[in-house]
Amino acid sequence: MPRASKNYIPRPDGNFDAWVSQYCGAIKAWWGDQGLEASDLEPLLNAATAWQKAYPTHIAAQQRAEGARQAKDAARVALEKEVRPVTNFVQGYPKTTNADRAEMGITVRDTSPTPAPAPSSRPLALVESGQRLTHQLRLVDESKPTRRARPAGVLGAEVWVKLVDADQPAPTDPAALTFLTMTTKPSFRAEFKAGEGGKSAVSMARWVNTRGDKGPWSEITTATVAA
Repeated sequence: MPRASKNYIPRPDGNFDAWVSQYCGAIKAWWGDQGLEASDLEPLLNAATAWQKAYPTHIAAQQRAEGARQAKDAARVALEKEVRPVTNFVQGYPKTTNADRAEMGITVRDTSPTPAPAPSSRPLALVESGQRLTHQLRLVDESKPTRRARPAGVLGAEVWVKLVDADQPAPTDPAALTFLTMTTKPSFRAEFKAGEGGKSAVSMARWVNTRGDKGPWSEITTATVAA
């Protein structure tokens, strides 16, 4: 007598869905022919009904997600197409400074005779959080914290931030933070939305030199957003 295969249930969802319909119909007919209690099949049939509702819902969600992805990709291509000529114009404009380029996040041209080395020190972020929904950040170098001057060859600093609830631990991985700004000034004002009052703003920063090279991350700074 041949053995029954253990792999009779199809693995691909589409094949499984078609098989379930055939299987349940055949099982119900066979069960009735044998005069067995129909109630014994209820768990099976209920599970099949749940699957037959969940599967098309999943397919529809996949189709919507694919449509959204295609729309996102098309929007990005269109935006990049507009960004490039504008950036080319800005780069060639005589009055454009490296500070302007850094603020825009575009390529910073190295105009110094000797290329500046990548920053080796870290910024310290000093936060004043007394005003409602506002943080005033002051950036100094860890090697000379009493001076406002940036290290030689440094153009400015990237500042990254993440808002967390007051009872949540502060993230320690910079990848968990979101880019806030590139500042070429020693201090700047960060403003938050009304719903963000009472949360903790977790910040990290790093120096960026005139060539766009980035230095090591600062220590974490945490300050409450005054509501």
